[in-house]
This record gives sequence, C-alpha cells and structure tokens, in this order.
Amino acid sequence: MTLVAVISDYLLHPFYPQFFEARFGVTDPKYVGYYFAAICFMVMIAFPFWAYVSKKVAELNILVYTQFIAGILALYCYWTTSYVNFWIISLIMILFKGSYLLVYPYILKIITKKEHQGTIGLLSVVVHLGGILGAVIGGLTVDLIDASYIFLIMALGDFIQMGMSAYLLRSKRYATSKVGESSAAAETVKNLIPKSFILKIGLITMILYFSDFLIRPFFATYWEEISEYDSKLVSGTIYAIPGFVALLALWINSKRKTDNHHLKGIISALFLGTIGLLLQGVPIEAVVITGRIIYGWAIFQGVVKFDVLLFELSTPDSYAIDYSKVHFFQNLGVLLSSFSIGILVEKYGVQIPFYVALGGFIITLILYYFVFRIEVKVPSTKVNKNIPISE
Repeated sequence: MTLVAVISDYLLHPFYPQFFEARFGVTDPKYVGYYFAAICFMVMIAFPFWAYVSKKVAELNILVYTQFIAGILALYCYWTTSYVNFWIISLIMILFKGSYLLVYPYILKIITKKEHQGTIGLLSVVVHLGGILGAVIGGLTVDLIDASYIFLIMALGDFIQMGMSAYLLRSKRYATSKVGESSAAAETVKNLIPKSFILKIGLITMILYFSDFLIRPFFATYWEEISEYDSKLVSGTIYAIPGFVALLALWINSKRKTDNHHLKGIISALFLGTIGLLLQGVPIEAVVITGRIIYGWAIFQGVVKFDVLLFELSTPDSYAIDYSKVHFFQNLGVLLSSFSIGILVEKYGVQIPFYVALGGFIITLILYYFVFRIEVKVPSTKVNKNIPISE
C-alpha cells in the first residue's frame, strides 16, 4: 500500500511545469513553486488531522473512505480545464490522500520493538523505490501520452489502496486489531521519555529534511552542466543513486545484528553525509558520483535511525500522533527548502545547494550531539549499562 501511495505521489512531481503549460497555459515557474508549497502545507495539516481521527476510528477504516474520495477527486482533476478549480480540488485531494501516512505508524504498532529498525529500513527503501518508479512512469506518460493522464493513474492507485484496506479488514487471515505492546511495557518506556522529545526530534529533523530536499530540484541541471553526457536517462540515473544505495544498505542492515537501544549510527551517518555533500559540490563527474554514493548511504541510515529513535521513545498508543507531529516539522523543512532553493540558485548558481545543505548537516550533527546527550538505562539480566544515545 505504501509503494502504491508513493508512486502515485511522485508521478507528476518532475512534470508540473509541462502539465500547467499544456493544460492551463501557465508558464511562470513561480506558480509551480507556489503550488509545490501549497501541496506541502496540505500534507503538514492533513497527517496530524488524520492521526487525531485515528484515535477514534481504526486506521484501515479511515483509509477505505479517504482513498475512495481521493480517487474521485483525482478523476475530477483529469477532467477539469479550470485553473482555479484544479488548485482547489487537487489540494482537497491531497488532504484525503495524506491519510495513507497512517500506514507507517500502524505497521509499527502491530509489530514488536525489536522489529522496528528492520521495518523502518524496509519502508524507507519502499519510499525510495516508489519515488524512482513514480518518476519513470510519470515520464513515460508525459512522453508517450499526455501529462493529464497521470491523474487517471493516481485515481487507480487510490482505488487499489481502498480495496487493499477493505480486504485486510474483512480477511480472517490478518489480526488487524493486534496491539504490539502491553500497558506495563508502555509505562516503562514512558518513564524514559523527555518532556519535549517530540519538539527536539522535530526541530533537528526539520533541518535535516531542509538540507536533503535543498539539493534535489536542480541536481539534474547541475549534473548536465558538469557532465559530457547530454542524456536525461544518465541524469536520472545519477539522481537515483541514493535510492539504489538504500537497497544495498537495507540488505546489509538485515544481515547484521542491531540493538535499537544503542542508536549509535546517527552521528556517523550525519558525518558521512557532510562528506558526501562536500564531494557532490566538486564539479568533477567521478567525484560527484562518489559523493552521491556516500550521501545515499548516509541519508538512508540517518533517516532510519531518527525514526527508530522516535518510536523508541514513543508508545504504541501515541505512535500516530507523535509521528504526525514530527512529520509536521519535517514537512516544514521541505516547505522552507522549496521557497529558498530558487532564490539561492538564481543568485549563486547550481553548486550552492550542496554547500548550504552541508552547513545544515553540520548544524544537525551539533544539535543532535548536545540535545540528546542523555543516558537511557537499559535493563539487563546480569548488569545495568548506561548507554548514551549520542554515541
């Protein structure tokens, strides 16, 4: 369901300029930027809203209705020729589509804490793959048919999610009401939670997501400037390197033993990320590719570890609410990135995103080290160990 949802989300992302020009005759790039910002804002408010609703209504029940409505609105977006109506209806569609984000905390609620890191890694790879497949399918649709047909594919994806949710609810093979933690275990974890842990993780990952998304919009343009290969396929392949590295990272992580309490990988991931960004800013093809590989490994491990940290400190009953709050901050980082990237590139060129992102990673590293220099006591049958999260 997550894969289908992410593919649907990414279908039109690289091609909104072509879509707006072909359908509505709008060519001003500023309006495309405003629309991206509006989408991001809708996701920011949608997820917390649905997370609150999920306190009263089961997640899969919510998805049956919201994805059906999103599919109908996607069909309207395909048919409408009014620019104003498209804005209004498509943003309402995003509000309903955003409910699919409930799947993430729902999955973690019905599994054990020990399974969290592997599952979060798997879901992270699914998101990477969905982004790659969405861009490819969207590109083929734009090249071979018409950009507006993407909304038909979106509607199909929404109806598939609706059908899968209904199937899981009705099937006796799956315990859709299963809860993964006892109240006693939840109380134990609750005692370890700093009062402002959501705010801390939210603000730190906001800077991380700001930095990560800052290098995306103009990477293909940057590569085509420094490379001798005048090929969109090559540019797209280089752009997708972090997605392929994430697959390798997931496989390696699955082969080695992990301890969710230690969370030792965050600082090393952020440090490697700074190296990867620095190398990508060097306008030499081999150096950029090397930097892209290192960065792909770092951002995958960093994002996974931060999510593990969040769900380690949260409790199953609060997963959706806590994750929605952190997700709000992360989307705020993406929103700020969307507003600033055009100005930065216009004034300083296509290399500047790497250096600004590098500064963001350094700030993230420093903040994480000092904010999370707390010790979590981990019980053991033989001895109690004090394990700093910042290691």
